[in-house]
Amino acid sequence: MRKLLASGAATLGLLGSCLGAAQAADSPTPRLHDFVRTARDSALDARDLIPAPDDLDESSQELDDQISAPVPEDLEAAPAPVSEAPGTDDSTPDGLVTPNPQADAQDDEADCQARQAAALAAGDESPVSCVSWGASASAAELRAAVTAWPTPDWCDDHGANGQWYVNRFKACGVFSANLTVTNPRTGAVVGRMHYLTVAYAYGVRDIKTWAYQVELLQVSASGVAVGSSAGGKGTCAGKCKVTESKFPSQAMSASGEPVGQFFLDTTIQTSPKGQKGDGQASAKWRFTNPQWAGPSNEISLPTPPVRCDNALPGTSKTGCVMPYIPEMVYARNGEFPELAEHIEYAQTTKNLPGRHGTKRYLTRLTDKVKRKENRDTACPTTLPRPAGKQCDEYPFASTWQGAKTGGDFSRRMINGPQNEDGGRALGRFYLYNRIIEKDKFLVWIK
Repeated sequence: MRKLLASGAATLGLLGSCLGAAQAADSPTPRLHDFVRTARDSALDARDLIPAPDDLDESSQELDDQISAPVPEDLEAAPAPVSEAPGTDDSTPDGLVTPNPQADAQDDEADCQARQAAALAAGDESPVSCVSWGASASAAELRAAVTAWPTPDWCDDHGANGQWYVNRFKACGVFSANLTVTNPRTGAVVGRMHYLTVAYAYGVRDIKTWAYQVELLQVSASGVAVGSSAGGKGTCAGKCKVTESKFPSQAMSASGEPVGQFFLDTTIQTSPKGQKGDGQASAKWRFTNPQWAGPSNEISLPTPPVRCDNALPGTSKTGCVMPYIPEMVYARNGEFPELAEHIEYAQTTKNLPGRHGTKRYLTRLTDKVKRKENRDTACPTTLPRPAGKQCDEYPFASTWQGAKTGGDFSRRMINGPQNEDGGRALGRFYLYNRIIEKDKFLVWIK
């Protein structure tokens, strides 16, 4: 029976409603995306109540309630690989490491060689075990892994193979690794194991806690690698602490999969408003076997860095996000066709920033005075408005690229209700994605 994050969810007081992560083969417990689907309709009914960006107060009970509602599925961002996602021109935060496990491959190999040399010098003929990250998994291995482990649909061979895939609140990856057991005197390999690590980290937009889970899936084993066990711990670097770490030694076989499960809290201050900080969880484990003199070297798999903050305008709640730059989507044939047409013109004809597929990002501006200056510069009250029309500006007044703070801009008279409703949609986008001051985003016209 597979074990997932179970008891830790109870410590949040949110089992089945937010992080709910337990799932046993014979008695499944609701997980995050299950709850989202269950409550999606109520969220759709409520989302029109969210004010436009310029109406957001420093703290609003209305928005506190809205941010705790599950995000409508049509607003949930598609995942992207960390190595190729927008924003990878940014450096890894100080004190944290790249989430690519291959970055430490040379150090792992040097550690293994040193351990073998030490055993040889001591005259110890007991096998020495070493574990290291391997090449990407085959398509067949990937399919078997994601079938065995309840990860998001997108954690499969479409990309999450040997690298992390992320959206704003989830990260997933499948990583190939090898255990090699060597006779230190002869150098002969006396045992091998090939296995996959399925890793999944996830959080909720209005909670200071996130979760990380790993499962080790044996693909093949031979010699004295057969019958090995794996166990370890979770750690956290940066602005976070481990509140629960469960990775006891567990036997590994074709049908037995060791599981590590961890809960982490941000350590940023909850007041005053405007605090933020980055944290990074790592799962670490070793292999043991009665046929060996000692355990293998320790191997580590860090998650992508997680940014937590209490700086989201309109709500007092702390929350955490993954390193993913979201995109606001407006459809040409959607609810706001005149708004979408104007933005497309501004991005393509006038070459203004924020276009999908580029790294010319928009960055959020939360200062009310500066936002008003942007709006007054692009759409002064002296500008005539035809009946039923309002002045729409791009880039948005709520960005640092706006007419006053940025410079170049486009304006157009468009349908009034579309302009107002499109602004409220932008407010929902900011809220659901925890887009705070100077956070980057793009606008995709589909």
